[in-house]
Amino acid sequence: MSAHSHPGVLPPHPESATLEGRNKLMGFWLFLGGESVLFGCLFATFLGLRGHSDDLLAKNPAEFFDLTTVAWSTVILLVSSLTSVLAILGMHKRNTKQIYLWFTVTVLLGLSFLGLEIMEFSNYTNHDSFHFTQTAYASSFYTLVGFHGAHVLFGTLWISLLLLQLTRKGLTVVTAPKLYVAALYWHFVDLVWVFIFTVVYLMGKVA
Repeated sequence: MSAHSHPGVLPPHPESATLEGRNKLMGFWLFLGGESVLFGCLFATFLGLRGHSDDLLAKNPAEFFDLTTVAWSTVILLVSSLTSVLAILGMHKRNTKQIYLWFTVTVLLGLSFLGLEIMEFSNYTNHDSFHFTQTAYASSFYTLVGFHGAHVLFGTLWISLLLLQLTRKGLTVVTAPKLYVAALYWHFVDLVWVFIFTVVYLMGKVA
């Protein structure tokens, strides 16, 4: 293991250089498959309840959806997906400074997204009286979007902890797969948001 502890002797793709690393990748793809099914159920519930409520706000989401804030949130997450790619490219170059830089930017962008989402929910509840328990539609909306927000929060915490581990243990064939699957998770979270932005907000405008 000591031979792998120095970044200069890492293989070209350290995330899959060992059997343990390859097993982690395979297991994580299975995990993402389960997450996809879960989000699929939430999307199906939301679509099934949209337009089937007596609440006027639920029938006219354009009256309260803050598309400017949501658009900025989308840009932030898309950029964060790019920064996570740059972090993995740094990993393949054995450049730990690049890993720290771009994953730190990813975390900061994720926190910015969460801040905008909290502000968005606060506006809905305080100014538009659109609460979680108001209608079935409202419950499905907050559950879907809020559950995604929880995934973003988990992702920022996970990447932050991995950076701390990278500081202690360095870039090895043990730490590299963890960084790689964290980046995969982040891409998944970003992809789910693209669907939320399209289905919940854009389609909601024309519903």
